[in-house]
Amino acid sequence: MSSSTPGNTISEVEVTRISGHGLWLVCRKKEMFLSFENFPWFMNQPANKVMNVEETSPDHFYWPDLDVDLTHEIIEYPERFPLLARTHSAI
Repeated sequence: MSSSTPGNTISEVEVTRISGHGLWLVCRKKEMFLSFENFPWFMNQPANKVMNVEETSPDHFYWPDLDVDLTHEIIEYPERFPLLARTHSAI
């Protein structure tokens, strides 16, 4: 008897809450807060786009609808990564 090839790994990552101050991301039973001050790309975005998150590799998170990539380290220690992207108005 042979085993079948395993399928894609399904990560256990989800946005559990969105507030006026930021969002909470849960991965493997660890909750992380992403403030809009440190992560402005999520502010004023539709909830369905913010909640659509994937763990593309261990501790690497991607929001495909927003084209945002973050690592666990960036989320936990945003002060180590002081450069923030600026959003530009359409001309």
